[in-house]
Amino acid sequence: MKFLVTGAAGFIGFHVANTLCQQGHEVVGIDNLNDYYDVSLKEARLKQLSNLSTFSFQKLDLADRAGIATLFDKEKFNRVIHLAAQAGVRYSIDNPMAYADSNLIGHLTILEGCRNNNIEHLVYASSSSVYGLNNKTPFSTSDSIDHPISLYAATKKSNELMSHTYSHLYDIPTTGLRFFTVYGPWGRPDMALFKFTKAILEGNPIDVYNQGDMRRDFTYIDDIVEGIVRIQDIIPTHNNDWTVENNSASNSSAPYKIFNIGNGNPVKLLDFIKSLESSLGIKAKMNLMPMQAGDVYQTYADIDDLIKETGYTPQINVEQGVQQFVDWYRNFYKI
Repeated sequence: MKFLVTGAAGFIGFHVANTLCQQGHEVVGIDNLNDYYDVSLKEARLKQLSNLSTFSFQKLDLADRAGIATLFDKEKFNRVIHLAAQAGVRYSIDNPMAYADSNLIGHLTILEGCRNNNIEHLVYASSSSVYGLNNKTPFSTSDSIDHPISLYAATKKSNELMSHTYSHLYDIPTTGLRFFTVYGPWGRPDMALFKFTKAILEGNPIDVYNQGDMRRDFTYIDDIVEGIVRIQDIIPTHNNDWTVENNSASNSSAPYKIFNIGNGNPVKLLDFIKSLESSLGIKAKMNLMPMQAGDVYQTYADIDDLIKETGYTPQINVEQGVQQFVDWYRNFYKI
């Protein structure tokens, strides 16, 4: 098949594009290569993909309505995996307009492309951040997501609402995936594992929020990609028996579905840091900090629905995953 993968120079998009090409599909990747983090890392990912004969790349911004429309019209995609977005909870506090352009307008241009070009299935990135003030764990897709605590989370909830609207109005099958703390080789420099590794190797202290009293459902990138690739083959259909009153908000009478995609096993942040110390062979110096605005104490995914639909089961534990990241980091940065 022919896929559009948005955010192909990003962490998850790079891995997904690579896997689809390895499976024999044709992939067109787009990315605007913005400078939210080190552009040379994005370019290095694209260099890896450029070695694949079935991959092609176009530099394109999601907010470019005409450009996105032309891309869809020209390329005639079968399916779309939409992973591009302005990421980061903390960044959204200081740079809110970036989220409106990338996550709201950008999502709408993709929906319009799908509507006008008979796309078989749109799979898109949501986030565990949508659970906001929820205290009940594990987080289930049947839980309320009405109280986000960051603009980033609010835009991801908006993406789900926009997708449902297009599924209902135009019969576009859409599946949203709420990612839980993805990590691994080629990861993002703004995320904890990357920042901690860099700081420890440089002999600098690491900032540990909420005095280290946090838990995250760390999910290794290969497990995430496996879930994405499996779910893109499971296309939502109409369910005329579904009603708002009697069924989960994670599906609909429209061809619409939401899944959590995580490890289903939250890890204490301090234990995660211990795994990193073990992999590096260096003890971390820690600045214990208060909780930051927009952060949550714990993420914990209920992935029963995803397992039932796809047979997805995460394979990589934190000790293995952190070691593989450290091995990549040392090799990539020649440390």
